[in-house]
This record gives sequence, structure tokens and C-alpha cells, in this order.
Amino acid sequence: MMPCWHGILIAGSMVSKIEISHRTIIFVVLLLAALWLVLEIRDILFLLFISFIVMSALRPYVEYLERFRIPRALSILFIYIVLFGIVGAAVSSLVPTLVAQTTRFIVNLPNVISRINPDFVFDLRSFTSQLTPIGENLVRVTVNIFSNIFALLTVLVFSFYMLLERRHLTQYLEQVIPDELTGRSVKAVESVEDSLGAWLRGELVLMLSIGTLTYIGLSFLSVEFALPLAIIAGLLEIVPVIGPIVSAVPAVLVAFAVSPFLALATAALYFLIQQVENNIIVPVVMKRAVGISPLITILALLIGSRLAGITGAVLAVPIVVTLRAILRSIYGKDN
Repeated sequence: MMPCWHGILIAGSMVSKIEISHRTIIFVVLLLAALWLVLEIRDILFLLFISFIVMSALRPYVEYLERFRIPRALSILFIYIVLFGIVGAAVSSLVPTLVAQTTRFIVNLPNVISRINPDFVFDLRSFTSQLTPIGENLVRVTVNIFSNIFALLTVLVFSFYMLLERRHLTQYLEQVIPDELTGRSVKAVESVEDSLGAWLRGELVLMLSIGTLTYIGLSFLSVEFALPLAIIAGLLEIVPVIGPIVSAVPAVLVAFAVSPFLALATAALYFLIQQVENNIIVPVVMKRAVGISPLITILALLIGSRLAGITGAVLAVPIVVTLRAILRSIYGKDN
């Protein structure tokens, strides 16, 4: 019996004891608290990131105006006024036609669907019953509209102060990071700003170009509701790869309600515009912000949409652009 008991003692002595220090416990607790805080304020972080993108896009123009001895605050306000003036003029000229065509499209939607699918029967009573909850949710819709306006104003205010304080970037970084890392950190921030600014400016040019080309093409083919369809195509251009495909669907359906030949011509138009975009427009206007493979783009869109819905899908590519710029700065590669 003694040898067996001795063996048990030896085996027991070989069991290692795992000890966790108080420092490790505190680190894990702080890490979990930080993750919880990020999840709780993710909406604010999104607004800050969007503001940073806007700041990156406007910074070259602000610095250009400063060369003429215009104070930085006045330069920023002047750019804001110009942008609001352009947007206001475009909206005032497009809204009447857009409202008329959109209203006509909604009214004719049952006829369009019935021409595509003759077996479809439009039940007016059912449609009316579906409209009833809209009145009940009118307050919620109004709150969402004001929330979006508030978010837009927040982004503009954040961007204004980011532009105003941008010249003190080096001083701020010197206060929070070691001196030997300041130069590399400034370079990384500038690389991110250049990439995001080029991306946003390029996206705006792409949206305007694609929307204009789509409107001209649809008008030439005499497709109804050319203006709202072109605006949809321009807006969805901000979602790469998937957006252009989705924007073609309503136009093809509207054309198919007239004739299969017109639907085929409309599909060919969107395909031609996509080829012009990929081979001519993108290489010219996005040369400093492209280079992300379609596979990574689609994967980023799927992950972004899963984590944060539409906002995540829109910001997926800028986040990838930011990470790429940071990694290139760390490893000494130029954009």
C-alpha cells in the first residue's frame, strides 16, 4: 500500500497552481469597462469620425485661404457658406421636379407592378390599412428627422473646431505621447487625413458624375422618373460595388413596365456607366484613396452593416482606408 500512496503524493505535487495577480485583474476589468463604454457611446464616436472625415476634406481649402492672410475662423465660415449656397441652389432647382416625379411614381407604382406581373392585384383597402400605422408613427418620424438635423449640425460644429485647432496638432500630441513618437504620430495623422480627404472629395465627385450621367442617359432613353432614379444612383454610389447594382434595379423595373427592349437598354446604360466609372472616373478622382480590393470592400461592407446597419456600411470603406493609412505610416510606405 505504501508505494501506491507515495505515487499519489508525487502525482499531486506535479499539479501546477495558477495565480492571477491583482494587476491582471484590474487590467481585465478596465479593458471590459472600456469596451462597454465604446459600445455605449458608439453613436458619438461615429459623429466624431464623420467630423474628422469632413475636416480632412476641407483642410486643404482652409489652408489655401490662409495664404491670403484670411483668419482661419473666417476661412472656415466662408467655405461653409459656399457649400450651403451650392447645396441650397441645387435643392431649390431640383426639388419641384423631384417632388412631382416622385409623387407620380408613387401613384403609378401599382400600375407599374401590374404591368410587370399581370397576376398582381392591387387591393386598395389593404393598401389603406397599411397606411394607418403611418399616422400613428408620425411623431416618431418627425423625431428622427430632427435627430438627423441635429446630427448634421453636430458634425458641422465638430468639424469647425477640428479645423480651427488642427494647427496645434503637434502640441497636443506632445502632451499625451512620448517625444520620440511625436514625429511618427504626426505623420500617421497626416497620412490618414490625406487618405480620408481624398476619399470624401472623390466620393462627392463620383456621386455627382454618376447621377448626372444616369439622368442624361435615362432622359435620352425616355425612361420615366429619370430625376429620382438618377438621384438614387448618385446617392448609392457612396456604397461601393453593391450600391451601383442596387440603384439599377428600380430603373430596370420601370423600363420593363414599358417594354422588355427598354429594360434591356436601361440595363446596358447602367453597365456602360459602371464601366466608365471604373476605367475613367475612378482612376482620375480616386487615385489617392483607392487600392482596396473588391473582396476586402465587400467584406468590410458586410461587417459594417452587421455591426452598425446603414451607418456601418457607409463608414466601412473610410475605416479600412484609415487602417491602411496607419499601417503604411508605421511600416514606412507612402500612400
